[in-house]
Amino acid sequence: MRIGDAADAYARHLADVRRLSPATVRAYRSDLADLAASVHDAPLTEIDLEALREWLWQATRRGDARSTIARRTAAVRGFFSWAHESGRVPVDPAVRLVSPKRGRTLPKVATADGMAGLLDAAAATAAGGDPLALRDHAMLELLYGAALRVSELCGMDVDALDRQARTVRVLGKGGKERVVPYGLPAARALDAYLVRARPTLAADGSGGRALFLGARGGPIGPRTVYAVVSRMLGPVVGAPTVGPHALRHSAATHLLDGGADLRTVQEMLGHASLGTTQIYTHVSSERLLSSYRLAHPRAEK
Repeated sequence: MRIGDAADAYARHLADVRRLSPATVRAYRSDLADLAASVHDAPLTEIDLEALREWLWQATRRGDARSTIARRTAAVRGFFSWAHESGRVPVDPAVRLVSPKRGRTLPKVATADGMAGLLDAAAATAAGGDPLALRDHAMLELLYGAALRVSELCGMDVDALDRQARTVRVLGKGGKERVVPYGLPAARALDAYLVRARPTLAADGSGGRALFLGARGGPIGPRTVYAVVSRMLGPVVGAPTVGPHALRHSAATHLLDGGADLRTVQEMLGHASLGTTQIYTHVSSERLLSSYRLAHPRAEK
C-alpha cells in the first residue's frame, strides 16, 4: 500500500473519529501528498526514518516556517501511528521523528480605541441603509463582541441567536457547542440587519436559515468575511493582522485588560486548553510594560 492509497482512509479517520476540523484535515492531507511526492509514492513499508528526516530537511531548506514543519511532523507521526495500529505497516518509522520546537509568537491586536473607531465607521456606513453595509456592521460587531472564529460565524443559523438574553449558540472546533454573550452594540447591529437587510438578501431563499447571507442570497462564506474585515481593518492603528482572527485576538486581550479572569475567557473562546488562552496574558503584559516604559518618569532610570 502506498501513501496515496492510505491517505484518504486516514483523512476519514481524522474527521470521523478524532473529530478534527475540516481545515486541519485538509492541511494534514496536503502534508501527506507532499511526502508522497518526496518519496516518489513508494510503498509504506519502504519508508523509513531517514526518508522522513530528509523530507523535513527539504522543507527547512525551502524556508518553511517552524510552525509548518512542526505541523508536518505531527501529520506524519499521526499517520504512521494509525497505519501501524491498523496493520498497514509492521513497524512505525515515525515514532522517533522529533518535531522542532515552536517559537512563541504573540498575536497582533488592535487597540481598544482602534476597534471603537472601526466599529463606529462601520455603523456610520450602515446608517445609509444599504443591506450589505448593515450586514457587514453586524458581522464585525458579533465577531468582536463574541470573540468568534470566522468558521463559527459562517456556520450560524438565525436560531443560534437569543436576542432577549443577548447570547449566541456557537458550534466550535470538534463539534463542541458553547453559549457566548454579546453586548448591546452588537445587539443593535444584529436587530437592524435582521429587520432591514436580511429579508432583502434572502429574497431568492437559497440561504435557508443561515444568519449571514451573501450578496446573492446564499450563506456567506469565509472568503467574503475575510474581504470585509481586511477592508475595514486596514486603516486601523495597531492592527497589522488584517484577517477576522484579529478581531478574536483583540477581543480576548481587551477582556483580560478589562479584568476578566482567564477561565472565563477560555470558556468564551472555546479553547480546550487553558494554555492556549494564556498567550493573551502575555499580550496584556507586553502592553502594560510598553505603556509603563513610555509613561512612568522612572521607567528607564
